[in-house]
Amino acid sequence: MKMEKIIGPSKLRTQVLGYPRIGTYRELKKACEAFWKGRISEDELRETGRQIRRTNWLTQKDKKIDLIPSNDFSFYDQVLDMCLMMNAIPQRYEDLKDHKSTLYFAMAHGLQKNGKDVIAMEMTKWWDTNYHYIVPEFIKEQQFEFFDDKAVQEFCEAKALGIQTVPVLIGPITFLMLGKEKEEHFDRLDLLERLLPAYIKLLNALEKAGAEWVQIEEPYLVTDFSEKAADAYRYAFDRIKESTRLKIILNTYFGDLGDHADLTLALPVRCIHLDLIRGPKQIQLIRKIPKDKILSLGVIDGRNIWRDDLTQSLSFIREAASRIGYDRVIISPSCSFLHIPYDLELEKDENILPREVKNWMAFTLQKTEELTTLKEYINKDTEAIKAYVTQNRALKERELSPKVHDAKVKDRLSQITDDDYHRQHPYAIRKKIQEKKLNLPLFPTTTIGSFPQTREVRNWRSKYRKGEVSADAYQKFLKDEIIRCIHWQEKIGLDVLVHGEFERNDMVEYFGEQLSGFTFTQNGWVQSYGSRCVKPPIIYGDISRPHPMTVSWITFAQSQTAKPMKGMLTGPVTILEWSFVRNDQPRSETCKQIALAIRDEVCDLEKSKIGIIQIDEPAIREGLPLRKEEWPGHLKWAVDSFRLASSGVKDETQIHTHMCYSEFNDIIADIARMDADVITIECSRSQMELLDVFRDFHYPNEIGPGVYDIHSARIPSVEEIINLLKKATTFIDPQYLWVNPDCGLKTRGWEETQPSLCHMIKAARQLRSVYSQERRNES
Repeated sequence: MKMEKIIGPSKLRTQVLGYPRIGTYRELKKACEAFWKGRISEDELRETGRQIRRTNWLTQKDKKIDLIPSNDFSFYDQVLDMCLMMNAIPQRYEDLKDHKSTLYFAMAHGLQKNGKDVIAMEMTKWWDTNYHYIVPEFIKEQQFEFFDDKAVQEFCEAKALGIQTVPVLIGPITFLMLGKEKEEHFDRLDLLERLLPAYIKLLNALEKAGAEWVQIEEPYLVTDFSEKAADAYRYAFDRIKESTRLKIILNTYFGDLGDHADLTLALPVRCIHLDLIRGPKQIQLIRKIPKDKILSLGVIDGRNIWRDDLTQSLSFIREAASRIGYDRVIISPSCSFLHIPYDLELEKDENILPREVKNWMAFTLQKTEELTTLKEYINKDTEAIKAYVTQNRALKERELSPKVHDAKVKDRLSQITDDDYHRQHPYAIRKKIQEKKLNLPLFPTTTIGSFPQTREVRNWRSKYRKGEVSADAYQKFLKDEIIRCIHWQEKIGLDVLVHGEFERNDMVEYFGEQLSGFTFTQNGWVQSYGSRCVKPPIIYGDISRPHPMTVSWITFAQSQTAKPMKGMLTGPVTILEWSFVRNDQPRSETCKQIALAIRDEVCDLEKSKIGIIQIDEPAIREGLPLRKEEWPGHLKWAVDSFRLASSGVKDETQIHTHMCYSEFNDIIADIARMDADVITIECSRSQMELLDVFRDFHYPNEIGPGVYDIHSARIPSVEEIINLLKKATTFIDPQYLWVNPDCGLKTRGWEETQPSLCHMIKAARQLRSVYSQERRNES
């Protein structure tokens, strides 16, 4: 093959695909929640947004990034933003359109105010991440128009600062495929013809405002899709090419283009972004790249917090440049930095994050610097060469550190047998034993685990961590809260109680703090959804459980009531998926290490006479590869990890698990293979649509479909809950049906929690009465 003439590295460029948007200290979270509670004005909220955007843009400019994104900011979610921009607004919000902020947040989390009562749009996981997006709703006669110019406004805002940004837009095909058809007998992909005029108007408005480049995000290209979708891609991008002179960067990420590579390379765009972290073999596409195209190489990991292997990154860059020239190469992260924290230098406390481990890490600011280091190293900049040497030294120190490796953990893992993955007897036998022991009524009621973490609870935790109150005083406060919570649950008539989890800061962090191989941060916040931020633990080494983690709290709670008290644990897959995970061994091995630690806790709870143990696995689906051919391998170790954690108990101990905000229909057989006695799942936002799978699949165990949305402040009526439960009984035998909210109540206030649970219990009792009467009539 004849090599092209190589143009020098001085033409090399860097870009960022997206920056975190919550603010360095979660300023956006605090402002949004203050606005929702009426404590600040809309102008004050918008000013907070402006300050975050300004800081992000100026930081990237200071770090010498050539292509800086705009419209990567959102007050809630980027897919929700696109719904507004394209006027994909469900009919139930029509009379709110005159006030866009009210409309926007009503779509996000519902509205119950001044006689107006509308439910929120559905929410689910963004591909295989722990970020949640608002699911677009489409009807057969769906119309689109260019309704909101947010992307244009933010481009102009940056331009006023002297920064020429690259607006980021969700691509038209991905936007449609992220949504759901809310009516039967049509394919949402058929709406493309109506969507494109509005989409092109948005592009034209950006071009008129002075934009030169636009990022169009099409991660759907790395998934499985039909030839119809392939034709839609060709049609859409031909139309876009005909309609604008903008230079399009086509972003693909979270996987390998695979059999869609030829389609993607042929699309009429100026630049194609490849995620070389998730799909390193894609570097081979440089042999096929058309001469009119630029390649954006995603060589810095946008999903994890470890320093990157710059030697490998340089290898990719040089291999590409050797064939197409540095002027046709852009150095990029693999994806948006939305999924990692802002700045490692905010971590000052070595008691929380040890210096040695911190030296192995990089957050958004440091990874932005890695992009510039790569560019300047290739250009033989002295400081960049020093940074490169320092990076390599840190990687070697991590590889050899005794902190990382524990021979006892590895030895225990090697001794697992097939029996360790199985309960003593099948579910049908266990069910009879458990029914006799627990003696629960038809439609038993429970909650998912946590109760509201009030300001008082958070203040006590903060004071305790700062040393302002003693351990004894803090323990007494927590026990008083648990007692109060238990007595209230007994008063309203819940059948299976929880202790409220007041001692826990986060469902993953709480366990990570008590397991070896984990470390933490003070300011390592990332957005999970809307104003909900999490501070993921960091798994840097082999994992074990030095001591029991929950037993004392759960046994204390059980001592306060004669009713069953659930032991509450987080499952191994969720702990893995909601942490930043070491990248020096297979994730499956790390997950099974966690499973053994949870198994020890489960067995200790059983020994302490706790008869119901819930092992939450809301993330069981989210780690799935985007290609279905890779699912079996992933699901094998994920389900095995849950079974390893849960199978050490006797038949009489009832194992629950909880899952939320994911589509489970296509893995229902694998969920059944988990062999939990009871599963509870999120269903209310979808109006029980997630239960459609049970038409054709006989789920053998018990199930609790969530009957109200805890991510909204609105209070469901008794009638609303009864209707959902009646719908559930068309799919599930009432003898196998539990009644519970969608998720834990930690983020809610008592003012909506109390009436919502009372309505839920009243609904369950009414249905219990109806079905009991029907049984008597039948007998």
